[in-house]
Amino acid sequence: MTQSTATLRIGTRGSPLALVQARTVRARLAMASGVLEEAIELVVIRTTGDAIQDRPLADAGGKGLFTKEIEEALLDGRIDLAVHSAKDVPTFLPAGLMLAACLEREDPRDVFISHKASSFADLPQGATLGTTSPRRQAIAKHIRPDLRIVPLRGNVETRLRKLESGEMDATILALAGLKRLGLETHATRIMPVHEFLPASGQGAIAIEIREADTHARELLARIDHADTSTALACERAFLGVLDGSCKTPIGGYAEISGDTIHLRGLLAHLDGDPSIAHELRGPRGDAVKIGIEAGQFIRRNAPAGLLA
Repeated sequence: MTQSTATLRIGTRGSPLALVQARTVRARLAMASGVLEEAIELVVIRTTGDAIQDRPLADAGGKGLFTKEIEEALLDGRIDLAVHSAKDVPTFLPAGLMLAACLEREDPRDVFISHKASSFADLPQGATLGTTSPRRQAIAKHIRPDLRIVPLRGNVETRLRKLESGEMDATILALAGLKRLGLETHATRIMPVHEFLPASGQGAIAIEIREADTHARELLARIDHADTSTALACERAFLGVLDGSCKTPIGGYAEISGDTIHLRGLLAHLDGDPSIAHELRGPRGDAVKIGIEAGQFIRRNAPAGLLA
């Protein structure tokens, strides 16, 4: 990308939530650059993850299915930057690409949604929970081992419709997505972090560019939220040690207060047990180091077979 009159091109998925996130980034960039939003083009790219609706993504290759085609467009020069939900970004990026910025993180918590119960405790014995997230399944089964898990795919609105039609008794969704879509009133109960640990990157919007694109890096530095980027770096370092994939039930959430960063990490079994959790605090300047150390602790102390 050069500082010419060429339109800046943002690559994004076409789901309602993805488009809201991409438009938010476009608005911030336009304001920071002193150009009209119309001068920044949104390029909608259909990904493998969007095409697969009949089975869990973990069965089709796992993490990266929502980013692969967008990253290919970035590497080919068809777009100048990519906007992702940070939790969808693979732990290890393709050579030549980097995460250059994040917007301020939205509420990272998960929400319990049901028309039949006010919480997990109130669900009837053997109730069905709709989710394809290994992390959500593992934590839910730890709370309620009797729950039956049924696959639930599709965008936020589709999942809410399936719940409304009675295809399952309850589901779990990210509060951030509901809030961005103006659908937070659907939440039956917002679950605290200590009870239901979020996925690494949950609630954050990450912006990916080509490493060699110094102009894009300079532009994005103007809209980067430093605390969110630092927390995400910590969480992704934690994931990297555990080689976290879409098939592994891993939770990771870092909070920053002043100069201190606090990371909570979890590795669990799909059936809820066994599991291992660890917390670590330290200077925010050591965010990546703290993520690595927490991951190493869990790797060393994980019950046999948990990382198989």
